[in-house]
Amino acid sequence: MRYYVFSIITILLLSTMNFTTFGQVTEPKSTEPKPTEPNITTTTDKTSYVNGDTIVISGGVKAFVEGTPLTIQILDPDKNLVQIAQIDVAKDGKYTTTIKATGALWKKSGTYTLKVQYGLPNVVAETNFEFKTATTPISKIFEVKAGNRGTFDVKYTINGGTIKDITIDYEGLALIASINATGDGIVSLEIPRALMDAKTSSGDDDAFIILIDGAEVKPQKEEKNTESRTLTIQFLQGDSDIEIIGTQIVPEFGAIAALVLAIAIISIIAVSAKTRLRLMPKY
Repeated sequence: MRYYVFSIITILLLSTMNFTTFGQVTEPKSTEPKPTEPNITTTTDKTSYVNGDTIVISGGVKAFVEGTPLTIQILDPDKNLVQIAQIDVAKDGKYTTTIKATGALWKKSGTYTLKVQYGLPNVVAETNFEFKTATTPISKIFEVKAGNRGTFDVKYTINGGTIKDITIDYEGLALIASINATGDGIVSLEIPRALMDAKTSSGDDDAFIILIDGAEVKPQKEEKNTESRTLTIQFLQGDSDIEIIGTQIVPEFGAIAALVLAIAIISIIAVSAKTRLRLMPKY
C-alpha cells in the first residue's frame, strides 16, 4: 500500500514538472534587419531663404576616404543646376560649408533641392528648402544737398540693398548714388528735372548715361513727366556706386553768387594786369 501511494505521488510530481516546462514560451527571433546608419546625411540651417541669404550646409559620411571631396549641387524648382561646389570632409566624417543664395541663376521662387554625393555614385543624400527671389522693397526720400541752392528730394525704391548717400558731381554733370548691395537687386530713382536732366541740342529729352562702378549699363525702364524722370536700374551684389550722367545739373552757386564770383574773378584779373604793368622796366 505504501509503495502504491508513493508511486501515485511521484507520478503527480512528474506531471506538474512537465506542465510547467510546457507552459514556458520562447519568443521567436525577429527576421527583420536592424536599421542601419545612412552612408551620408545632409541638412540646412533653415527651411526657407530669400535672395542674399547665406545657407549653412552640414552633415556627415559613414566612411571617410582620404582625399575624396564631397560634391554639393543645388537645383531650382525646374531641376536646373544653379550652383555646384566641392568641399573637404573632416576625418571624423563630418562636414559643413556655406553658400550664398544669390546670382543670375537664382531667379525662381519655389522649392529647391540640395544634393550631396561622396565617393561612389550611390552615396547620395538630398534635402529641400524654400527660396524667394525678392525681399521687401524699401521706399524712402533722400535729400540731396546742392550748395546754396538748398536740397532736392529724390524719391527712391530699392530691393536687395540700401542707399547710403546721393551726391552731386558738378564737373561731371552727374548724380552719384552710393549703395550697399547685399544681393542682386533693383533701384528706382525719381530725379527732379530741376536737379538734373539730359537734353539734346534741340531741347528734347536725351538718354542718361549710367555707370555702375565704372561700367556702363542700360536702365531696365524709364518713366518721365514734366517734373521728373524715374530710372529703374538693376545691380549686382557687391556693387557700390551708381553714376547717372546728364547734360545739365543744378549749379553749385545761385545766380547772384555766380555774378559776385564773376565780378571777383574779373577784379583779380584786372589787379593782376596792373601789377604786371607796374613791374615792367622802363627803357
